[in-house]
Order: sequence, then C-alpha cells, then structure tokens
Amino acid sequence: MAMPAETYPLIYAAVARVPKGRVATYGQIARMAGMPRHARLVGYALHALAEDNYLPWYRIINARGQISERTDGSAAARAQRRLLEREGIRFEADGTIDLQRYRWQPE
Repeated sequence: MAMPAETYPLIYAAVARVPKGRVATYGQIARMAGMPRHARLVGYALHALAEDNYLPWYRIINARGQISERTDGSAAARAQRRLLEREGIRFEADGTIDLQRYRWQPE
C-alpha cells in the first residue's frame, strides 16, 4: 500500500461523496477509498485537514454510531455534533446516531 499521506486524496474523495443529512463510518470511507480495514487511516487523514477545508469531515463517525472523542481535548466533537444537528441528524439520549436511519448507502 502507498504511504498514508499519498492515500489521503482517495479518502477525501470518498468523504466528499457523503450527502447532507447522512453519515458514514470511518470503515465505510476506508472501503470506498479502496483501503478496507484501514479505518484508522481515515481518522488520520481527517485530522490532517486544514481548518478552512471544504470537506464534510463532520459526517464521518465511528462504527458504534458515535462521534469519536479527540485525544487533544479540542472542541471538535462539540462542533461536529452541532454541524450534524444542523443537517437534521438527531442524536439518541446516549449520544449515538441511529445508523439504520442516517447511514449513507451509496448506490
């Protein structure tokens, strides 16, 4: 497999496809980018984005239907939730997103 940074454009292209009001998991994006079982690499790629990027990075969540906590203690998780809620995504009382309802299924 190519070096991680060389794979980022493939990941970003997959993220760009996720439509408004839907979410995808890190693993789903990895598979779409041709890198099955490399969900963590998707997280690294999204973390490397510039703050003024155009990608809907906030639509990518973990396989449990949750926003992944950031190790740096940033406010990104709160911002991510606000952005998702603005698109009509509702969170359960436990903070999860119903993947049956909101997961994007590309055709």
